[in-house]
Amino acid sequence: MRLPLSWLCDFTSLDLPLDDVLATLNDLGLAVESVERVGEGLDGVVAARVLDIAAIPGADRIRAVTVDAGTSAPVPVVCGAWNFTEGDLVPLATVGTVLPGGLEITARRMKGAPSEGMLCAPDELGLPGGHDGILVLDDDAVPGSPVGEVLGIRPDVVVDLEVNANRPDAMSVVGVARDLAARLGLAFAIPEPKVLPTEGVLSAPVEVDDPVGCGRFVAQVLTGLTVGPSPAWLARRLTLAGMRPINNVVDASNYVMLELGQPTHPYDRRRLAGGGLRVRRARPGETLVTLDGSERSLHSADLVICDADDQPVGIAGIMGGASSEIDPTTTEVVLEAAWFDPLSISTSSRRLKLRSEASARFEKGCDWAGIDRAVARFCELLAPSGAVPAGPAADVVGQLPERPPVRLRTSRVNQVLGTDLDDGRIAGYLDPIGFTTTPVAEGALDVELPSWRLDSGTEIDVIEEVARLHGYRAITPTLPRSALTGGLTPYQRDRRTVRQILVGAGADEAWSATFVSSDDLERCLLDRREAVVVTNPLVAAESLLRTSLLPGLVGAVAANARRRQPGVALFEVGHTFRRPPPGQQLPDEVEAAAYAAAGRDAAEAVTAWHLVAEGLVLTDWSLEATTAAGLHPTRTAQVVVAGEAVGVVGEIDPAVLAAHEIGERVAWLELDLGHLLGAGHGNDRYRPVSRFPSSDIDLAFEVDVATPAAAVARTLSRAGADLVVDVALFDVYRGDQLAAGRRSLAFTVRFQAPDRTLTDEEVATARARLVAAVEASHPAVLRA
Repeated sequence: MRLPLSWLCDFTSLDLPLDDVLATLNDLGLAVESVERVGEGLDGVVAARVLDIAAIPGADRIRAVTVDAGTSAPVPVVCGAWNFTEGDLVPLATVGTVLPGGLEITARRMKGAPSEGMLCAPDELGLPGGHDGILVLDDDAVPGSPVGEVLGIRPDVVVDLEVNANRPDAMSVVGVARDLAARLGLAFAIPEPKVLPTEGVLSAPVEVDDPVGCGRFVAQVLTGLTVGPSPAWLARRLTLAGMRPINNVVDASNYVMLELGQPTHPYDRRRLAGGGLRVRRARPGETLVTLDGSERSLHSADLVICDADDQPVGIAGIMGGASSEIDPTTTEVVLEAAWFDPLSISTSSRRLKLRSEASARFEKGCDWAGIDRAVARFCELLAPSGAVPAGPAADVVGQLPERPPVRLRTSRVNQVLGTDLDDGRIAGYLDPIGFTTTPVAEGALDVELPSWRLDSGTEIDVIEEVARLHGYRAITPTLPRSALTGGLTPYQRDRRTVRQILVGAGADEAWSATFVSSDDLERCLLDRREAVVVTNPLVAAESLLRTSLLPGLVGAVAANARRRQPGVALFEVGHTFRRPPPGQQLPDEVEAAAYAAAGRDAAEAVTAWHLVAEGLVLTDWSLEATTAAGLHPTRTAQVVVAGEAVGVVGEIDPAVLAAHEIGERVAWLELDLGHLLGAGHGNDRYRPVSRFPSSDIDLAFEVDVATPAAAVARTLSRAGADLVVDVALFDVYRGDQLAAGRRSLAFTVRFQAPDRTLTDEEVATARARLVAAVEASHPAVLRA
């Protein structure tokens, strides 16, 4: 919210350095987002009358302008704006002037035409209004008059405050002034509006059909009005606050809203059927053309303002209708000032996608007790335009929020804030901001909540107000004590171990999107029917949750390949989702880890799995040949740990690689971390390194193609008891020398005893035991 500091001075004295004011606002929770100095740097800018406008030969975007600047001779100026005509009064920056933005005005020639100054747009003078055209001044100014005097500009500071949802009162000048005065120990007062005596008994009849949605409705008729421009001081304040002056009636309504926080709405009484108002919920099929010219379709939840003929003339608390808009012929107005249920306004505003300054205040909660003051202030502002109250105001009260007093315990305040405040200091903080305190016992206060703070309703809310006024910077920071200390869970530690292992394998960690498209799944040969459909996706095409980490990582490999970066190794830890099985309501969510190594085959993926298994100290595991969607049909194995499948290892299907234009093989490993880390692991046995020499032998077995090499290696390790210290596969052979459906697996087996050098006889005996074990456990035959 933009707020000129000079406006605050109408309610409290701020005779202190600007930095202190800004620091106090920040400490009160009213964060200062920006600070703008206005009205400075206007020395040398004067009002000038446009005498002549002429074209410049060879130039179609600039014109030669001659102005009367109150000097002995007319002043020639070249200007590129087209929004003014001869006779207009405009601001002229004379030669030598330095404008607020730092631009120094010099005499020069443009397309051969002399230019001895510059006609100024609002932003060039440090004023709101943009750069769309030259600022046209009021016609009654004398040429040569300083433009600061013409505009009624005095140096001022405008702050832009961040107002949180729990501070409805801070969306007004009065609310901010009240806070500052309380914090700084200054006097604060809201001047009573001076309203002309009522003339006559004319009033606007009011009906409220929904007393819950409309807790209070006041209507005041004013007559004798002449619509015209607002006084310069009022228009100036509105402009600094970020609002465009329109006419004296609309401007008065906006001024009251900014000053007191109470939105009002004036209706042209002549265009208001029956001269009265009715508040009700909208009926199905009703429409209304609002002040912005848009036709709005209303819903039964919308609260509407109707005329005496029951025709909608406004959407309550959001925007008025065009049918009763103020225009230059208006002489009588009906002013609406009301309190509407915040939830109703918020719901309608969001549904209609229509947000206004009024709705922003109503949905936070306005001050129903301040409505009379707002009406009086509106009448006071319009009195110079001839407006007088034509009769007593109609005032209908519905159901307003109950505001019981809150019991505030001093001990609780000090416990929450870590302070040592007493009853008197707490009351001294609360009373100036309208939280009226009454002592009820030693260490206890009853607090009457102000009507302008609908956000406060409990003891902790009041404690927050004490903290704000005491000052957060005055509270010594303390760390909460707990018997519990932070740390990683066993699962988190194991997951971190898996990450470290894959990094150690030479892979870089990647991240890919959880949301995928049907094309993403189909290119990876994954069944989209297993995917969970998102009803509100961020991107319409990506409406599915991934069922595997494959689409993301293979896409990353492809992206690197397109940029001539082949051979990348990547891994990712993330969640995958599948449709829930029968009897389960939520999607089947799994945390998975995947590894993709471009330019390498299935053996690389198996090596990565071995590293993971060794790092986690897994003992009961095996690799079993299988098929899996998106993976090579004959180079894929299932990872089984403790009899349960926990993932797949192998290569990505060539068709998937072709669909992604990847010209190299890609090794693949994907693991279900939940099941993997839930299996028994981590119980490593350490034994001393033998000082005695080892002996290596080679064994080649002819086995079925479906027999995993890992299964044979495991049999060799187990059959060797304590003598086999390593088994390594060094050759896989398929050829005409073997029967159909058979292959040869060749292993190097290393024997070593912990306490002696093995004899040839011991090695031979151990070898025979290994061969017998393999031939007994698998469809295997030792090759000659």
